[in-house]
Amino acid sequence: MSEHYRTIRSFVRRQGRISHAQKNALENFWTLYGIEVTKATINFAEVFRRSAPTILEIGFGMGEALLELAEKHPENNYIGVDVHAPGVGALLMGIAKKNLPNVRVFNADVIDVLNDAIANQSLSGVHIFFPDPWHKKRHHKRRLINDNFALLIQAKLKSEGYVHLATDWENYAEQMLQVMSNQPGFINVAGNQHFIPRPETRPLTRFEQRGERLGHGVWDLLFIKM
Repeated sequence: MSEHYRTIRSFVRRQGRISHAQKNALENFWTLYGIEVTKATINFAEVFRRSAPTILEIGFGMGEALLELAEKHPENNYIGVDVHAPGVGALLMGIAKKNLPNVRVFNADVIDVLNDAIANQSLSGVHIFFPDPWHKKRHHKRRLINDNFALLIQAKLKSEGYVHLATDWENYAEQMLQVMSNQPGFINVAGNQHFIPRPETRPLTRFEQRGERLGHGVWDLLFIKM
């Protein structure tokens, strides 16, 4: 893997409708909670004004899960990464409303964030909940979870740091399992069972609730860096 891994983009920037409240949040709260990507890695202790385990959530959507985890676990720092402005605005609103000092936000491509802003062996955990499945076979190359990405995540995790993935697409779950199992530096917590039951610690999002109503299954994977 090259020092600065670049992939086919796993997202399309949608010109989604942004609400007045979300726009205001971006204007008023970004300077408080937002982080810009530069060529210098960030110092978590300076950003959060304390030393604590730091968890990265990739693709947080509208931020519900991230906000719930940050509120329930004030002992941890949380960093969210997403490219879509409405979701970033919604998360900023939630941080301000709940007065959460332990959350920061990137509005950027996660590959740029990992390559340029996150130091190696600095993260205690990574959450990737319901990434875009790119369900058409010709689009599978756009899926975020691949061998190079797993290696990049592995480099950023501390020893015994974890990766928690979840998807409601069985085909993608199988690909995630294969990719993560192929990395010699990770151990599957589920062992031969492959997938873990949904942990109570993972918030149930509106997206997942909708999937359950439609009869979709959900697959959770948990890997630990050796």
